[in-house]
Amino acid sequence: MKDNVNFEELEVGYDVPALPGMDEADIATPCLVLDLDALERNIKKMGDFAKSHGMRHRVHGKMHKSVDVALLQEKLGGSVGVCCQKVSEAEVFARGGIKDVLVSNQVRQPEKIDRLARLPKLGARAICCVDDMDNVAELSEAAQKHGTQIECLVEIDVGAGRCGVQYGQPVVDLAKAIDAAPGLKYAGIQAYQGAMQHMDSYEDRKEKTSVAIEQVRETLDMLKAEGIESDIVGGGGTGSYYFESASGVFNELQCGSYAFMDADYGRILDKDGNRIDQGEWENALFILTSVMSHAKADKAIVDAGLKAQSVDSGLPTIYGRDDVEYVKCSDEHGVVADPDGVLKVNDKLKLVPGHCDPTCNVHDWYVGVRNGKVETLWPVSARGKAY
Repeated sequence: MKDNVNFEELEVGYDVPALPGMDEADIATPCLVLDLDALERNIKKMGDFAKSHGMRHRVHGKMHKSVDVALLQEKLGGSVGVCCQKVSEAEVFARGGIKDVLVSNQVRQPEKIDRLARLPKLGARAICCVDDMDNVAELSEAAQKHGTQIECLVEIDVGAGRCGVQYGQPVVDLAKAIDAAPGLKYAGIQAYQGAMQHMDSYEDRKEKTSVAIEQVRETLDMLKAEGIESDIVGGGGTGSYYFESASGVFNELQCGSYAFMDADYGRILDKDGNRIDQGEWENALFILTSVMSHAKADKAIVDAGLKAQSVDSGLPTIYGRDDVEYVKCSDEHGVVADPDGVLKVNDKLKLVPGHCDPTCNVHDWYVGVRNGKVETLWPVSARGKAY
């Protein structure tokens, strides 16, 4: 574990939900549990895929916010570094030993730009996204002030309708401005479409990605005509990585949720019409919860409510069971339909969260479990780093 934590000073149930060596059955709830075997298989599988397709994989740190998971993804999956969404997240990963960090977002506030410009002093390559000519001057000034270099990706709006310029000439213009700015380096293109990742239909995702691929291809041709080379052509997520990898255009994937999986991603279908959590990827992340009341015959009340998870993408599912269903939640309670009365007080259930990213951000620790025992505790290193 990267953070210097003295376990002897920690109290289970107050400081931490468990300690290494404990039985899985004794973990305090609600908390995040990682199936280490499943996690490692997911990481190795994506790493092998990227390598076999000649792709680099820059894992998405905003998903797990954990230095330890990122280092495991380097070790087992051959990842080249991380991308994240905020400068404070980037600092956590750089301080934790990650040497190549992309803020896959725009950085505009002066104090954040200043911190970004200092990131190389932590020993990390610092990259960010740009979609505005004014931002080029802002970044250049900060890099010169600190005697560092900030690398920039020009972000293309490939369908999200959020950040990014239109493909083609606007990208060329920004790339030229970046290369001409002291302290900056044009590093390539960012072309990621987040919402498309969660479309259920494989063919629908393929169609959306094909449009983005052609836009990026045309833009790269225009850049090359101007003598501008792109080191990074990045994008691709858990729902589309196979399309970018086969494109001959992208060279860097930015998949995140594949490592943990969640209920929302699990519902999308692969090319054979199967859910991707039933063969392509395994559920490795769970919210462990306990039954705290069964006063009503047909429902059990568990201790994982809204404060233990995010339900923006739907309610969690109960892993490995079809006889009970998580149907409702409030701040501190979850309601589990139990029509046959099979649950009893203090029974534990493993919930697959609806959306892993914001769920992880409300917890302090991951409890890594293998063969029924707690093997490790990892802090959610960048929890709350939203600035």
